[in-house]
This record gives sequence, structure tokens and C-alpha cells, in this order.
Amino acid sequence: MQLEDLRLFTNTIDSGSFTAAAERLGLSKQYVSRRMTMLEDELGVRLLDRTTRQTNPTDIGMTLYARAIRILDDVDETKELVSSQSYTARGTLRISAPMTFGTMYLGEILPTFLEQHPLVHLELDLNDRPVDIVGEGYDMAIRSGQLADSTLVARRLMDVDMVACASPDYLNEHPAPAAPHQLKEYDCLLYGHGSSMDWVFDENDSPLQITVKGPLRANNGEVLRDLAIAGRGIAYLPDFIVSGAVSSGQLMPILRQYSPSASAVYAVYPKHRQSSRLVQLFVEFLIDHFAARARSTTIDV
Repeated sequence: MQLEDLRLFTNTIDSGSFTAAAERLGLSKQYVSRRMTMLEDELGVRLLDRTTRQTNPTDIGMTLYARAIRILDDVDETKELVSSQSYTARGTLRISAPMTFGTMYLGEILPTFLEQHPLVHLELDLNDRPVDIVGEGYDMAIRSGQLADSTLVARRLMDVDMVACASPDYLNEHPAPAAPHQLKEYDCLLYGHGSSMDWVFDENDSPLQITVKGPLRANNGEVLRDLAIAGRGIAYLPDFIVSGAVSSGQLMPILRQYSPSASAVYAVYPKHRQSSRLVQLFVEFLIDHFAARARSTTIDV
């Protein structure tokens, strides 16, 4: 059994198909499929259930997958240990981040990272869609809010205060709600997909979750901010998106006595890439940057 076969095997399971694994590794689908067949023949067991669309591990395949991840992590950590004394960051790092976060923060700080590590290449994909990090070949992603995927390592970068707000014109026509439950009677500007969503507030130091609906929905915070400024309803957005509009009087915060809950922003990456020196290096760079920023900057809304 060769280490290369174990890497091909774990990548196939992570990606969900021979085609996706081959694209991710820069190999042909036929080569990956042939190596997996040879691995099964060598071990005398069926490791993968193959369909026209997906490749799923058998029970014994999952047993091998768990062991293979540990073996490959040990090999990678050993390589890092041996080379750590003379490590020079190099290679390509593929990152997914939300559009607004990327334009407001990453464009400013990435040049510093590249100056420190001139042999590193960064591929930054700004998209508010929740990408499949493993399946789509990303090394890491920036995500906010509640994280549901337990297969990912999450490192907290910063906390973001959420702000419920609307334009003065909208509030003149629709007096501000006195309590969060009254939001059900208002036009709420929704983020993401679906006909409703939950906004979270604090009431007597306990989370208060309110399901709201509205006629407008978008997957970009800046679009929702502009819709709120245009008087189309109430928005619930991170402070870094609306702080300028609040300062200029274009938007007015509401329900401040209920202190809308803060939302955390994370750097996330697959567990089996935890030992990747380049990923770790970039994540630590982000953590240091946002820690310094938090010490020197506050935003009042």
C-alpha cells in the first residue's frame, strides 16, 4: 500500500467522486479510478460504492479512511517537523470569503502577507454562497454565524455586532417596533434563501429568536443595506456593513435595548489540512491582524 494511494483514496471520499478528486489533484479520472481499483485488489475488499454521479465509502472504506487520515497527518507533521528549521512559505492558497468582508478587509491586508511571503500565491474567491470547501477544492474559507459542519476546524477571527436598522423615511411611515416580536408585522430584508429567516436578539441576557419574513431577499449584505436606505424595509446586518450609513443618518438603528446578538467570523478549513503549514501561517496572520484591529478600533452605531 502506497501513501499516494491513501491520498487518492481520502481525496476521493472528501470530493465525492473520481471526477472531482481528479480535478482537485490535477490528474485524470481514469488514473484515479485505476489506482483505487488496484488498492481494492491489493487489500481484497471493496472500499467504494460507485454510481454514475457519486462515489461513497463502504463500511470498511470508512474504517480505512479514518486510519488513512491519521497516517497522512502523521506523515505531513513529520515533514513539517523536519523542515521547520528552514521553512520558507511557498505554494498556492485558495480561499473563499464573503463579498463584503473581502472588499472591506482582505484587499487591505493581503498585500502585507504577500510581502512577507513572496513565494506564496493566493487565489481569493469572493462569493456569498456557502461553498463546499473540500468538494470545490478550497484550502480554507471565511465564514460567519453558526457553523454546522463538524468536519471543519474553526478559528475565531473577530466578533461582529449585528444591527437592526431602517431608513428614516421607512420609520416615518412605519413607526419602529417596540419589541422584537413585532418585527413579524414589518417588511424585513432577508439574507440568503427561503421565505423566512431567524433574527436573534438578547432579552434579559437570554437569546430571543424571531422568525421574520419579507418581500425582498438577497445573498449580499451591501445590496440589503442599499435596499434599507431606499426605504424598502428593515435590515439586520453586521455593523461593518451599515456603520457608514448609520453615521450619515441614512439608516437608524432600532431595538437597541434588545442588543442584537454578536456574530463571530471564523477561518475554517478541513481537519485533515490542520497540519498544512501554509494554511496555519495564513490563519495566524489573520488572527493577529484582527486582534490588533480590535485593540485599536471601535465602531459606534
